[in-house]
Amino acid sequence: MNQKRLFLLDAYALIFRGYYAFIKNPRINSKGMDTSAIMGFMNSLMDVIKREKPDYLAVAFDKDGSHARCEIFPEYKANRDETPEAIKIAVPYIHEILKAMHIPIIEVPGIEADDLIGTLSKKAEKEGFQVFMVTPDKDYAQLVSENIFMYRPARMGNGIEIWGVDEVKAKFEIEHPLQVIDFLGMMGDAVDNIPGLPGVGEKTAKKLLAEFGSLENLLENTDKLKGKMKEKIEANKEIGLLSKKLATIFLDCPVEFDEEFFRLDKPDVEKTENIFQELEFRRMKEQFDKIFADGATVVQPTPIGKQPARQQEQFSLFETGDTEIKITDDGYYKTLSNTDHFYQLVEGKFAVQLFVKTLLEQTEVCFDTETTNIDANLAELVGMAFSYTKGSAYYVPFPENQTEAQELIEVLRPFLENEHIVKIGQNLKYDIKVLKNYNVEVKGFLFDTMIAHYLINPDMRHNMDVLSETYLQYQPKPIEELIGKKGKGQKSMRDVSVEDVKEYAGEDADVTYQLKEVFAPKLDQSKTRELFDKIESPLVSVLADMEAEGIRLDVDYLKTLSLELSKEAQTLQAKIYTTAGEEFNLASPKQLGIILFEKLKIGSGKIKKTKTGQYATGEEVLSDLAKDNEVVRDILEWRQIVKLQNTYVDALPTQINPKTGRVHTDYMQAVAATGRLSSNNPNLQNIPIRTERGQKVRKAFIARDEHHVLVSADYSQIELRIIAALSGEPNMIESFKKNEDIHRSTAAKVFNVALDEVNREQRSNAKTVNFGIIYGVSAFGLSQQTSLTRSESKELIDTYYATYPKLRDYIDNQIAFAREYGYVQTVSGRRRYLKDINSQNAVVRGGAERNAVNAPIQGSAADIIKIAMINIHNRLIKENLQTKMLLQVHDELVFDIPKTELVIVKPIIKEEMENAFQLAVPLVVEIGEGTNWLDAH
Repeated sequence: MNQKRLFLLDAYALIFRGYYAFIKNPRINSKGMDTSAIMGFMNSLMDVIKREKPDYLAVAFDKDGSHARCEIFPEYKANRDETPEAIKIAVPYIHEILKAMHIPIIEVPGIEADDLIGTLSKKAEKEGFQVFMVTPDKDYAQLVSENIFMYRPARMGNGIEIWGVDEVKAKFEIEHPLQVIDFLGMMGDAVDNIPGLPGVGEKTAKKLLAEFGSLENLLENTDKLKGKMKEKIEANKEIGLLSKKLATIFLDCPVEFDEEFFRLDKPDVEKTENIFQELEFRRMKEQFDKIFADGATVVQPTPIGKQPARQQEQFSLFETGDTEIKITDDGYYKTLSNTDHFYQLVEGKFAVQLFVKTLLEQTEVCFDTETTNIDANLAELVGMAFSYTKGSAYYVPFPENQTEAQELIEVLRPFLENEHIVKIGQNLKYDIKVLKNYNVEVKGFLFDTMIAHYLINPDMRHNMDVLSETYLQYQPKPIEELIGKKGKGQKSMRDVSVEDVKEYAGEDADVTYQLKEVFAPKLDQSKTRELFDKIESPLVSVLADMEAEGIRLDVDYLKTLSLELSKEAQTLQAKIYTTAGEEFNLASPKQLGIILFEKLKIGSGKIKKTKTGQYATGEEVLSDLAKDNEVVRDILEWRQIVKLQNTYVDALPTQINPKTGRVHTDYMQAVAATGRLSSNNPNLQNIPIRTERGQKVRKAFIARDEHHVLVSADYSQIELRIIAALSGEPNMIESFKKNEDIHRSTAAKVFNVALDEVNREQRSNAKTVNFGIIYGVSAFGLSQQTSLTRSESKELIDTYYATYPKLRDYIDNQIAFAREYGYVQTVSGRRRYLKDINSQNAVVRGGAERNAVNAPIQGSAADIIKIAMINIHNRLIKENLQTKMLLQVHDELVFDIPKTELVIVKPIIKEEMENAFQLAVPLVVEIGEGTNWLDAH
């Protein structure tokens, strides 16, 4: 007699997995509803039913988290992001579908799905069942036994995986599945906020388990460890044991296994199909009819131990555009192995010379570099790939000897520096910087597919793999297949065979060329072609020059500043301990909350708690209490010092490039949906400048040498000038034209006093409103930022709009436009799509409405400074000047200028910035100079 089989599905694990499977192309029906999460879950459910034809099945849901775990560790899952609205909407629909299909729902308040499934699995096993836990969550591996299996659903071309005891032992390199709990306890889990042992990752956990067998045995034998590892583990024994407890799935939940309750019954076809019809799940309805029609042919259950990577006729509803991607023996996507292609090796100086002649005959060519380092300033060329026809590419390998490599570059130089050939690439800025190491300036129009897609669909990811899978239904070869995963064992591209690199690099160039063919017409369709051609594309070369140049740091000064900050932090810490009457971990929100709200009884009536029941001690909460409590002010100041020291003062010297001796930030051009640039590694845009300590960090950035000075050029109140111009508000425009202090002018109007009678508080309040209006400030928000009451704040906002009536009209018109068209745009036509503008959720809709107002303002400011950067860059080259543009920080540009060029360059900067774009109000730029950034600002 065949053993009975029970399938238990982890609802939320499959819902989230399904939702993110469609994140690149969300499933939006004609009502504007995002159905991705529902479809993703149903794909998994229907696949199990069709493939396995189970007699017993149920779906377990989390409800209100894990009360037991939160009791022992209030921070459990505290760092989880807000659940996406599409998932919140999905759950009630999924409940209704399951009820209509007569599928049991298991749900107990305060108990998580894995605990419910764990308890039921063990009980069903005792009743002689084989149990299959349907989930992608590796934590379930601890439950696997002779008759309990993990059933990991198919995804992205990979077939289902069934983990039995042997698979779990092999996967985790352990002797018994129960050791998975020790593994998780040692490693921790960032998603669930389980701390684990400091410094212990996957590799170390496996090594420790192999040696000690369990977490407890490890903690009893720490004398066998060495160095910092020993210190860290000994200092965190309790945390380790707590982590193991948090990672342990409970097996004693209040649920019973009643065989008949779990039996899969025939569905209510009419009810189920009605829900599918409402959701507009046409293909799902067709599949449902096929599966549940009498006499339907069903794929036979997968035998235990046999796990085919892919199966023909697998059930799939993953779609891209209007095309349904069928799962075949070759998977979802086209790949190198199943697609005809011609990638040719071009070796030897003579062969490359002939090849360059062919390149020079093309009007556009895609090229891609393969290098030794992801840091372009340190990278050496391993090879270059070229493509100018779909399905074809050519790979030129480079010798390791840099003299010979330079000789080869000289052969390619006529193509690379040809101004008439369009250069295509993905993230071309990197390739341009690499080639600068060989004294090559890439010339010609640049078509960067990453940047093009950023303009076409700014809210989507823009890496090549995602773009290829989405638009070409092609899955590129992962780099890890060539050089291995990140870590000490990862190889260099130089260690890979030329034949393998040729295929990999050729594919990159070929795919990128094909993406260009897709995106070029889409730029026209989205009306962003001019923005791409005149701003974003030329900016790539400007940013490459800035990043390659870098900026000098005064390391000795930073060391001195670090000592000063350490002393200040220690003094504050001692003062806080004295007030508290005891020492505690200032960095622990839990301990801090107990001290402030239980021991010191601060903030009576204002105490807030997190979802896990822990006292809220975030900056917003403490800032509200700081006005009346010196100890809270001291804590906030201590936090500021520690953050500044860790993030900048101590970190910046470690980020100096060993080759150049300078710091080189990366400007991310395709991140912020507003169009603003993002600074990274290090982030120089977030250095706090409103505090004296933050300003001191800027002092560390210095001119090249004694013959140079730093010059800072900053747009004055550009966002207010833009909103005045876009709204056509005459009172505001007139103030700017008269070059009045806009905040004083506003205060005079709203408080009905003479301009010279405006006091400091009135100007401050007017300033808060001026900037707050851009971000949709409310009466409550204004009262939090000023000394005004909520009623006074409301009166001030009402008076403000009465004073500037066109501003109110502009805001209303922006929101109305966004509701009708789904986007807003900047002065240069940059679009910000607002998919939540008609959301039924008032909070979500409110956020979209605020974006409808501020995105065109922020985005227009970003467009204008980008235009100025391009124009200044071109002037410096044209006039053969040695001045270098180094940094862009919001509305500010920083230059390294030879003292002999100051008289020439400063007027150029001011002229180009103030005339970058013509508005109804003048743009004003303030310029300063000094030996360091602080003095220059």
